[in-house]
Amino acid sequence: MSGAGGVRGASGPAGRAVTRVVDSDPLGGTVRRTVLPSGLRVLTEAIPTMRSVSFGIWVAVGSRDETGPQAGVSHFLEHLLFKGTRKRSALDISAAIEAVGGETNAFTTKEYTCYYARVLDQDLPLAIDVMCDLVADSVLAAADVETERGVILEEIAMHDDEPGDEVHDLLARAVYGDHPLGRLISGTEETISPMSRRQIQSFYRRRYTAPSIVIAAAGNLEHTEVVKLVRQALHGTVLDGEPAAPAPLRPADTRVRTSRPGSVVEHKETEQAHVVLGCPGIGRLDDRRFALGVLNNVLGGGMSSRLFQEIRERRGLAYSVYSYSSQYADTGLFAVYAGCAPGKVDEVLELVRAELAEVAAHGVTDAELARGKGMAKGSYVLNLEDTGSRMSRLAKGELLFGDLLPVDELLARVDAVSADEVNALAADLLARPMSLAVVGPFGPDDFPAAG
Repeated sequence: MSGAGGVRGASGPAGRAVTRVVDSDPLGGTVRRTVLPSGLRVLTEAIPTMRSVSFGIWVAVGSRDETGPQAGVSHFLEHLLFKGTRKRSALDISAAIEAVGGETNAFTTKEYTCYYARVLDQDLPLAIDVMCDLVADSVLAAADVETERGVILEEIAMHDDEPGDEVHDLLARAVYGDHPLGRLISGTEETISPMSRRQIQSFYRRRYTAPSIVIAAAGNLEHTEVVKLVRQALHGTVLDGEPAAPAPLRPADTRVRTSRPGSVVEHKETEQAHVVLGCPGIGRLDDRRFALGVLNNVLGGGMSSRLFQEIRERRGLAYSVYSYSSQYADTGLFAVYAGCAPGKVDEVLELVRAELAEVAAHGVTDAELARGKGMAKGSYVLNLEDTGSRMSRLAKGELLFGDLLPVDELLARVDAVSADEVNALAADLLARPMSLAVVGPFGPDDFPAAG
């Protein structure tokens, strides 16, 4: 079955839109993809058994696309687009969707930004008109910039009061240093406070272009109707531009350099210490990503994982302990988190390092391999049980991978992961020098070296 990547760049003769069937999923519905003349892409999955529709506008820009002085502008812009357009005030936007029982929201990541709405199927035309309006035609009023500046500064302060969240950002800084991947998505008080409306507007117009945007919808819908409504909503806006090809996948950044492994300690008088031990991982297009999913499940992906069993169940040293991985276009991050009493940090870190070294040296057992694969497959399928997750699957497949793997093929890729593949990855990944991030009642000299 052809994937979305098989028709990338097609815009049709004389600038006409081109539509292809991408996938027909027995667990869902038919997936179709249309490339508009402007280069904007529309993907839908028709699921007639649903009475709702999730509609999302995904922009291929995130915090890693910002310069140092711009840090946080993507997230700032995400806030501002809900503040009003030439047709609607902020109240008009929220009231229109809430009046039909729907919901809207948005989020910014390091590589993309998403704006979405979930409504009853009969209200999809309204959702498309509202969401396309706010993304394509925001006015970015000066008064709204000042209002949202205060909101974002409060959000940053609130984040600083959540040590369990802050510690993961500290690890990213420890691993990636001054590279944009090491920065806070929200920016900092030092970058947000002086940021001008002109800077934000310039970023908006340069980055929010039709070829860089993917629109995805899933639920009880008709593809041709969604495409028609999108074209109507965008007619006459900056996203209804000259014929263009869709933007290519984000290229690998040869400037990504990781810092020398070390420790970053944030002193806070907390009752619980938060620690994360991690290292550079693999990029999302790396063929080993399926083996990584299995390995992560074995190490710290659930209550039956090695780390949970050893640190929480057998020794009672931590309430929360888990491993995770993040993948970007050209690199990644693998890490282990634990929250424990400050006096137990050294013992917890010793056990984590010992478990990672054990798996790196001797690999996983057959039983662990089977369990890790079962968890991965179950997670993939269970995460597709609502229209929102299916909408996200369409957009991420197009925006991040250039293809949409059918669910059956995805499960087959997990099934095909061998013990040799997992063990080879473990020997490589888990033997890498580790950086350490700690938030708690400690000083910088309490953790002089990672490793």
